[in-house]
Amino acid sequence: MAGVGVLDTGLRYVYVNPALERINGVPAAAHLGRTVAEVLPGVDAREDLMRAVLADGKPREITSSGYTASSGGKVRRYWHGAFHRLEVDGRVVGLAGIVLEVMASDQVRRELEQARRRMTMLDIAAARIGTTLDMDTTCAELVDLVVPGLADLATVEVFPPDVAAPVRPAPPGVLRLHRAALTAVAGLRAQLPGFGLTGEYVDYQEGAAVARCLATNQPVVENHTTDEELRRSAPAPERVAAYRALGMHSAVIVPVAVRGSPLGVLGLIRAGDSPPFTDEDVVIARELASRAAVDLDHARRYGHEHTIALELQRSLLSEPHPPHPHIEVATRYLPADRSVMVGGDWFDVIPLRDGRHLKAMGDVMGHGVEAAVAMSHYRSLLRMFADDDLPPHRILEQLDRMVEKSGLDRAATCLLVVVDRFGGACEVASAGHLPPVFIDPGTAGARVCDEVPVGPPLGTGVGGYRTARLRLGPGTVLFLYTDGLVERRGEDIDVSVGRLRELTLPVSGSLEDLLDEVLERFGPGAEDDIAVLASRTRPRTAGTIG
Repeated sequence: MAGVGVLDTGLRYVYVNPALERINGVPAAAHLGRTVAEVLPGVDAREDLMRAVLADGKPREITSSGYTASSGGKVRRYWHGAFHRLEVDGRVVGLAGIVLEVMASDQVRRELEQARRRMTMLDIAAARIGTTLDMDTTCAELVDLVVPGLADLATVEVFPPDVAAPVRPAPPGVLRLHRAALTAVAGLRAQLPGFGLTGEYVDYQEGAAVARCLATNQPVVENHTTDEELRRSAPAPERVAAYRALGMHSAVIVPVAVRGSPLGVLGLIRAGDSPPFTDEDVVIARELASRAAVDLDHARRYGHEHTIALELQRSLLSEPHPPHPHIEVATRYLPADRSVMVGGDWFDVIPLRDGRHLKAMGDVMGHGVEAAVAMSHYRSLLRMFADDDLPPHRILEQLDRMVEKSGLDRAATCLLVVVDRFGGACEVASAGHLPPVFIDPGTAGARVCDEVPVGPPLGTGVGGYRTARLRLGPGTVLFLYTDGLVERRGEDIDVSVGRLRELTLPVSGSLEDLLDEVLERFGPGAEDDIAVLASRTRPRTAGTIG
């Protein structure tokens, strides 16, 4: 007899016949007012299709399966139902469903179980793999997913990065991979040291299973019954004893590749009483590896750029050397995006003739490696023109013309200050940059030197820069900065810069402490990179020469 049920628009039962009561193994009264999912939590009832019937009025046949109380919750059952929309005076009031239990063949049941298992693992993978842009973390997430659900032991090994500390070269004919992740079920963890360690480099002999997998970009499945078979598949013959101690008997090596380019391999091992791998296991492993490969490729690309950025940061934003023992200099660089680590902000201190020196603060448009490369061009050109002993505005003119001719498509702001070692004045010129700040000793505040004429940014070819001569008293701190320190969304830039008038020297008098206090106060909430430079001339003491 067919089961009949009526549901309201919220898919809650309003009527069930005795046959449906018996099929579900739940009393009729326990159905009423509850949804299908609430009454039958162990059944995939396809409520999505039921909602589609409510939405468009088209009848649908729905096949579902699961576990019910009437079967003791241990035997999967299968149903086929037809669902129709119910209307009263043109108003949708619910659904009527007629359900028959069907018997699935063993083959169909196996296929359904396999499909369900595959979808479950892939759904979990989507949530648990690729949570960061760190390659090792992504590899660890992959092995943690497949153990113990798919393997007793799993490892991910990848090609060494092309931008990294050099490692010893592999012998001819040997494949070298970096073991990025390794895990095993609790009963095998004591045997892991014999298998290898995370972080080490593994050399594979010619013809090893991993080498064959990468050569063909196809999975390699091996059920090992003899030591000779193990010896051929292992990285090196001496690993056979460790594999036997592990109880290994079945292995699957799956390529981890993106767009046909191999990144490494996922290795799965079963040992002891675990069954050998099936074709379905291999399909699941390959799909998981393919999904992880996309995340690993993103992580690899990020790691490549991040490593280059760190090298650029070290080489281009190194602490400037004071041009003379009487000059104190302190600097800081704070990226707005900690994952990028370097951008277009730069500072420099360049010795000049007659005991003078040039201080520079610049900001190239953009972030990341490209902005840092452009910044290096600006900085190199600045050092070249500074050797010509020109006033600040002439240096900016030379920079502007040279950048326009070079085709460098990133504009930059720049502030130049030429300071005499012991004089009471400095020369300042600006290419679209924010004004310098003077912090005089013993005063309650600072001076924002907004009287400096501001020309256009560098790279426009317009020119029109001018030099202003400003008073610089003994012990006065010259403070230079990029706009990331003060610019805030929705606030006028004059108001933002005006807050710098509140700067004072710390009690210690240290420039390092001054910059720490500045970043602590102004750094939070910054949406752009911040570079700051503070410097001052120590007063001459009796007996000082030069």
